[in-house]
Amino acid sequence: MKESNIPITPNPPINKTAKVSAIVPVGADGALIEVEGAIAEGLPTFNLVGLASKTVNEARERVKNALKSAGFKFPLKRVTISLAPAELNKDGPHLDLPIALSVLILSGQLREADIKDAIFVGELSLEGRLRPVRGIINIVEAAKKHGYKTVYLPKQNLNTASLISDIEIYGVSTLSELFSHLKSQIHIAPATSPAKKSPLGPLSAPTSPELALSGIHGQPRVKRALAIAIAGRHNILLTGPPGAGKTALARASAGLLPPLNQQEQIAVTKLHSLRSPQEEIITTPPFRSPHHTASPASIIGSSNAANIFPGEISLAHKGILFLDELPEFPRNVLESLRQPLEDGQVTISRANQKITYPADFMLIATMNPCPCGYLGEPNHRCSCTAAQIQNYQKRISGPLLDRIDLYTEVHHESTKNLLSNPEVQVDQNALAQSLKTAYARQSLRHKRNARLTAVDLREHANLDRRAKNLLNTAADKLALSARAYLKTLRVARTIADLEDEDQIKQPHISEALSFRKIEK
Repeated sequence: MKESNIPITPNPPINKTAKVSAIVPVGADGALIEVEGAIAEGLPTFNLVGLASKTVNEARERVKNALKSAGFKFPLKRVTISLAPAELNKDGPHLDLPIALSVLILSGQLREADIKDAIFVGELSLEGRLRPVRGIINIVEAAKKHGYKTVYLPKQNLNTASLISDIEIYGVSTLSELFSHLKSQIHIAPATSPAKKSPLGPLSAPTSPELALSGIHGQPRVKRALAIAIAGRHNILLTGPPGAGKTALARASAGLLPPLNQQEQIAVTKLHSLRSPQEEIITTPPFRSPHHTASPASIIGSSNAANIFPGEISLAHKGILFLDELPEFPRNVLESLRQPLEDGQVTISRANQKITYPADFMLIATMNPCPCGYLGEPNHRCSCTAAQIQNYQKRISGPLLDRIDLYTEVHHESTKNLLSNPEVQVDQNALAQSLKTAYARQSLRHKRNARLTAVDLREHANLDRRAKNLLNTAADKLALSARAYLKTLRVARTIADLEDEDQIKQPHISEALSFRKIEK
């Protein structure tokens, strides 16, 4: 529709006040904002009040130019826009559109009845086009929670916003298009929600043939440990010399995770959209691999004056957090992982704000056995002193190691067969079938095995007598903590699930215990 076709009253009646409803993302939720406008006689000014950040204050220029570019009139009077509640910090360009609509109501070009019982959100370009905003799922969820039935938002945000059901969502391209729809001159159809997925979903295909776990030569014990870890979402640590394939194995195992179900898609896409406008729905589990130079704020969560944003551990929610060369990460970063690994969430506190984000991730970490990396390797002499080795290994604290479920060593494989073609398909199919079996069993418990509590284990562990005796004997001899004892039991439950066994037997406990400690 051409801008010149918009009917503008030559001298529209002036409304003294206006009110438009909006929502801005605040942490993992959304806050309802009343964009209240007032107009009065006086020198032409455009004031914005209500703890607005610099980005929000800049909305004055964006709104002015957008209205003029779209063919609307900006009133030559004293215009004041108040963003309530005043004590809440507002950040981002989300309020551009409701501010523009408030001005249109004040100037008589739009009626307040036209925007009744609806939420409006979007950034405006100087030409009057709507640009996507971050946190769109938070916004739609909050609108639904507050009883609103209709949300108008940028068209680029429509795909992810449609994940939320039982609410009408309209994608808009320009300010003039929205005006024409509100005046019933054109009709914009609401979006439809995508089809729901099964609770756990089928097994996802590996990302590419060269990254398939079974396409990597050798390393049967490491592959077994990774399959168990993936099946139950257990944390795992791989240790070995440089070039042994630790990183390749870790990355290949990510392709074994099943696709996200609809509830998980909402949770994951929501977290990612808080960082930047997310135009696509995330359907596969995230794989986050921060560098060891990453700051604590980027790993745990960063903040500005108005908001706290999720860090890498939250962006890895329902997926994998891969920490390559674990001892190289700063000690404070590693220690900050302890609570999220245990609780599946992280609480970030600042002077004026406290936000809790989900962080239910699976940790895959790698490390060298010593600073040079060749401790215990028969074909390479280790050049490290005993003190250097001890200091290097002490970079990872005991409490953090106690939160890791499986440990395994990665050794160099012979180079003779590296270029031969392994029987990838047969191994992959067998692994896929056992993983599907384990996922199906866990779906009946409504939890992944790594998240089973002590109460859950009493109900679902189902140890036979020999298995129980072995576990209790090992706990005494290895001085297992209560946490380590329960984690061993969870791993054994996963091994039994992979073999489609109702009861945990002695071989399952024995294998779980074999991954509890790195052999020296």
